[in-house]
Amino acid sequence: MDCRPSRTQDPDEWIATCPTFSKPLCEEVREWMFRWEPDLTESINSNMLCYSLKKRVVSLGAFNDHAEICFYRGGELNDAAKLFNHGEGNMGIRGIKLKSLDELDKAALRALVHAAVALDAQPALPPPPKVKREAWPMPPLLAEGLKKNKKAAAFFASLKPTYQREYMVWVGTAKREETQQARLKETLKALAAGKKWAQRKEV
Repeated sequence: MDCRPSRTQDPDEWIATCPTFSKPLCEEVREWMFRWEPDLTESINSNMLCYSLKKRVVSLGAFNDHAEICFYRGGELNDAAKLFNHGEGNMGIRGIKLKSLDELDKAALRALVHAAVALDAQPALPPPPKVKREAWPMPPLLAEGLKKNKKAAAFFASLKPTYQREYMVWVGTAKREETQQARLKETLKALAAGKKWAQRKEV
């Protein structure tokens, strides 16, 4: 999506000042939106022409070489006609990049817009549950090093598991022995100085 400041807050002026290539595309899609969902409110946000009911439902972007129709809850819509060609992996916003309207399945787009409006009346889906990562095994090399450095061991024990994991992954994924030893030396020095992994270069 376009995150630049909006060039205007007037939808008519926004259309009038669209790039030459995408202006006719945006004009046509805007006409469709008026006909298909006349109850939607038109506004400008983040340089996009937005259509809202309870919340923003659809927006229209104008670019130098294409136009784009964005569906704010596209990840929840059944895109049977496979219109989405941008942001397919997103749980939320998905888009349709357009260079021409000739090959666009207009009936499918209309159905998608109607479905998006109907979805706007429903609560948003809860975010997917966080996947708990498996605990990273303590590298024997690091365990041995901590036994010999009580100051480093004490600070390591005080760290949250996330910060401990950073050190364990860094030391444990080294392939060559010289790399392992270099990382262990840097780790013990940083831990003894009370530094987290991201701060180890400050020692």
